[in-house]
Amino acid sequence: MAENIDAENKIVSETTMDITDKKCPNCAATVEYDPATLSMSCPFCGYSRKLPSPEETKEVEELDFEAAKLRQSLDWGTSKKSIVCKMCGGEAVYDEAMTAGNCPFCGSTSVMPVDQDENIMAPGGVVPFEITNQKAEELFSRWLKGKLFAPNAAKQSCKAENFCGLYLPYWTYDSQTTSSYVAKLGYEKKDSEGKVVSVDWRTYRGIYDEFIDDEVVYASKKTKNPYINAVSTFDFSKLRTYSPEFIAGFAAERYTVGLDEGWETAKKSISAKLRSHLTNQLRQRYRPDRFGSLNMSTAFDKVTFKYILAPIWIANFKFNNKTYSLAVNGQTGKVSGSAPVSPIKVIIAIAIIIAIFALCYYFMQG
Repeated sequence: MAENIDAENKIVSETTMDITDKKCPNCAATVEYDPATLSMSCPFCGYSRKLPSPEETKEVEELDFEAAKLRQSLDWGTSKKSIVCKMCGGEAVYDEAMTAGNCPFCGSTSVMPVDQDENIMAPGGVVPFEITNQKAEELFSRWLKGKLFAPNAAKQSCKAENFCGLYLPYWTYDSQTTSSYVAKLGYEKKDSEGKVVSVDWRTYRGIYDEFIDDEVVYASKKTKNPYINAVSTFDFSKLRTYSPEFIAGFAAERYTVGLDEGWETAKKSISAKLRSHLTNQLRQRYRPDRFGSLNMSTAFDKVTFKYILAPIWIANFKFNNKTYSLAVNGQTGKVSGSAPVSPIKVIIAIAIIIAIFALCYYFMQG
């Protein structure tokens, strides 16, 4: 079995190495991946090569969780280097030929190279950028203008600075789950006036099965931008098999949440999801008046995982000498961030609410 796995990894590695030369065949400059056209392009001579569409590429392989150490690939396809920021601790992976004088996470220039002596698994899949930096700026402006309590001056003058495109690390887990449960459901008895006089509590026991597909865990502890999780929803139908061409011209953060730690996080979120789904099912099936308690015990079988990179634009903007941060999903364009608040607008809104309540009270009394 191990021999077959090693042979498979060898074939993948050889195939990847055959297509990772990012030198332009016309002028020998470094070509970059262009999210606007989904192609490799040379900014110097205009050379362009279209990358495979989702229909033309094979599915990203689901790896057996228990056999992960036998199946993992350490080959990113090109030589890589890492930098770490002295200010925020963020660590990013670059092509060896790229220069990086600023931290992509906080913008600090206090960056230093670090040795990559760890056996860090290479990603198996990539969600490519579809939103360009110009589009991200446009979405930011639209988002800020939609903020009700943002000062008008901020809406008119603020522009996001230093938009940085990052491929961030995520684990996705699949599992067949089987849960045994005990639920207490209450049925009310009412008198002729409709008042509850007693509650008949009934106990229901059973088994609940559900297959969990692509439970996503953000695999970083170092990124300080608090809005990344809010925009980390991706369309995995567009997931592509990893190829270094996709991350050409972008920084990529390597995971700092390991496979096992990520699975522990996933199990918690899966358990909450199962509880919610089962609660809804019990309510629909038995129609209780009250839901007392629900105890569940879940077994996870046939666990598989993928390690993928997904695109995020992060940036900052300033208003009244204060810096605000934001994140934009590089595939869907979803925006999340912090925005300045106008105290005057808040006071006016509170005054309007108080006036409405006062008028309602007046008419009710009248």
